[in-house]
Amino acid sequence: MIKAQNIFFPSQQFVCLNFSLAEYRTYLLSLLFAISGLATLYIFHHINLAGQIFLPIYFFILIGAYKFGWRVGIITAILAPLLSFSLSGMPALLILPFVIIKGCLLAAIAGFTANKLGRLSVLSILSAVIGYQLLGLVITYLFTHNINLALMDLRIGYPGLLLQVIGGYVLLAFIEKYERKKMGTDFE
Repeated sequence: MIKAQNIFFPSQQFVCLNFSLAEYRTYLLSLLFAISGLATLYIFHHINLAGQIFLPIYFFILIGAYKFGWRVGIITAILAPLLSFSLSGMPALLILPFVIIKGCLLAAIAGFTANKLGRLSVLSILSAVIGYQLLGLVITYLFTHNINLALMDLRIGYPGLLLQVIGGYVLLAFIEKYERKKMGTDFE
């Protein structure tokens, strides 16, 4: 059972694996997370839940970067939108660079946060999501001078942002708990 204190102020160490670019696992995991984002996007579109609302590509960038390091996150952030665009034409070409930029920001911030804190909490995930959204908003506005485009994730995609924070925490906590049990180091 997850206690509120553990969610916001965790006591256990969180292990960010931080794979290097020389490891095949970096590319394998990046491909897995990119395909997961595409599959989730496909499912959302088929049950009439737009990708703009739930932002599934960013979800898997967050998971990859927080658990496996910024390199996995950055590769996923570039690969997933490019694959999506080449297969479906979405996101629109006008928005594609900003999706990639925001994804890279999320990967860098999430990877840095996981490494620096060495803990998993809702607050750490929330800080990564707020960080990439604010920086992405500023960058998008500076390049487009279109406030509606810059605010799109906040206006339309807030359910996806909540999903990133809550779902991201739950999935990362599950992965960490599984890993601890597998290694025989579960002390809870």
